[in-house]
Amino acid sequence: MTPAALLRNVLRLLVPVCVACTVWLYLYPVFLGCAFPTPADRPDPSTAFQSTLRQHIGFAGKETSHAQFRLLALGDPQLEGDTSIPSEYRDVFSHIKDVWRHITFQTHHHSLRWRIRQALHDLVDFYMVDIPDAFESIRKRIDLYGNDYYLAHIYRTLRWWARPTHVTVLGDLLGSQWITNEEFARRSWRFWNRSFAGGERVPDDVAADPNNEYDVTGYLGSSDQANANANDTVWQRRIINIAGNHDVGYAGDLTYERLSRFEAAFGKAAYELRFELPVTNATLNATLYNAATNPDSTRLVPELRIVVVNDMNLDTPALITDLQDKTYSFVNDVINTASAVEFQGHFTVVLTHIPMYKQRGVCVDPPYFDFHSAEEGGGVREQYQLSSDASKGFLEGMFGLHANPDAPGGGKGRRGVLLNGHDHEGCDTWHFVNQTDDKEPGDRTWDVLRWEEAQAQEVPGRAGHPGLREITVRSMMAQYGGNAGLLSAWFDEETWEWKYEFANCALGTQYPWWFVHVTNLIVVIGLLLYGVLMALSSAGYDVDKWPAFMVPASANTASTSATTTTKPKEIQENGNGNGEAAAAAPSNGHANGHEAKNGGVHITNGVLKKT
Repeated sequence: MTPAALLRNVLRLLVPVCVACTVWLYLYPVFLGCAFPTPADRPDPSTAFQSTLRQHIGFAGKETSHAQFRLLALGDPQLEGDTSIPSEYRDVFSHIKDVWRHITFQTHHHSLRWRIRQALHDLVDFYMVDIPDAFESIRKRIDLYGNDYYLAHIYRTLRWWARPTHVTVLGDLLGSQWITNEEFARRSWRFWNRSFAGGERVPDDVAADPNNEYDVTGYLGSSDQANANANDTVWQRRIINIAGNHDVGYAGDLTYERLSRFEAAFGKAAYELRFELPVTNATLNATLYNAATNPDSTRLVPELRIVVVNDMNLDTPALITDLQDKTYSFVNDVINTASAVEFQGHFTVVLTHIPMYKQRGVCVDPPYFDFHSAEEGGGVREQYQLSSDASKGFLEGMFGLHANPDAPGGGKGRRGVLLNGHDHEGCDTWHFVNQTDDKEPGDRTWDVLRWEEAQAQEVPGRAGHPGLREITVRSMMAQYGGNAGLLSAWFDEETWEWKYEFANCALGTQYPWWFVHVTNLIVVIGLLLYGVLMALSSAGYDVDKWPAFMVPASANTASTSATTTTKPKEIQENGNGNGEAAAAAPSNGHANGHEAKNGGVHITNGVLKKT
């Protein structure tokens, strides 16, 4: 088979495979049916998919066909860097250099035997350590480069297809809090220019501190299409980044320097955003609370409040107590500036990194704490969850839930949801307290169930069981399946309350991503080579033969023998005795049946015969 034929056949096989795999990879949310849940008591994934599809084909249908607030939540990308590349933190070929130093007597040993022994040890380490580390360094550099664009593919594709109104990354943007400022800058550059290219940090003047007198950050579902499009565009670009333990450290590691470099690159670690849903119906507007004209109403202008909390130093002890005091002050300000629990129309979305406390066995990560030694400050070194007391700060403080049914609002608290990361496996839970048991309110404790289990037992919404849903978004890292959370929130004008639902969309591991792009690269190179071969053929070059160095000698010999023409015996025995044909065939091929004679041979109708 000629080179051109072989290449052509390979391309015939690979091109359809590449086209099919590439279409699937770049449209994976479409094939998987990923979409933000749509407004409904029980959202149907097929309805959500159809709603998203209608937006892409230019037919959005009714305004209520999609949620006013759509949050793309991404967990724990953890961009690694020099700490994972052996050649960056040690001389890869150090052992072979040590061998040279030993044999050239540049090192001191007690005897020649020890010198030879150490040289042999280092020589073995050269083969067993240095060479594998060199290959690992090359592999890891390629892996990091591909991982950046694997994460970028998730962000870019879902941002295009699902059309979120807001985007958040729930902590652990980078892979280590111990890296140098130079390495931090390199990873930050990769975050913004590769993995989340096109995104931008929330400006400091937009990230506001909690206050009773505040300016609305933006509007949701504006009837003014021009303003709505401008508002959607800017918040589709902005990324609400949450500080994680690998970004700034736990309470025992968190310093001013680590916090300041994070905030400079990714935005403030603690702030709030308030988005209002305008009420355009005059009849509904008349039902809103007004201290002068309608003081008995409990209806407020619909508003969605996003609270970004740095919960890395909520638990004690902390290395720097001033930073911890600022976190406590921020949490208290959030509580004091929230609407009273008796009012309706407000919805709170709290974004943190470390999940709240749960009993062992509810999620993959159990309760766990580890602390630095006294010499290192004694602060929190590692934790899988917040403590029970810190968790109550969210449940009873920010959301106003209470174990006492006689508390304001019946202890039902404010409507909302809490999202976080940290537990790479992800977990969806329902925190609640039973107000109907025989215990005193002060003795009642918070319980937690998996969301599916809580729904099966019909705990959410049950009388005397106020609760809150906590969604720990599964990591978007490749080894966890490249996940993305899709949180929808919409306003129900009949109940004058916000409703919400959550869905997960997983790309899968990195291997299909690598397969598609490597195969596509092979096909592109193959097409270019085939084009070169065709161009050379058109120019008169012989491209139907393999180069001589690629053909075995035996094959060349066989080919030469096969192409050698053996003369017929009849010709060898012709009249002139010299083994040559005595007469040539006429130029007309003897189609007319004439004969040509010479010596002892004649040709009739192109057939050689003896005379």
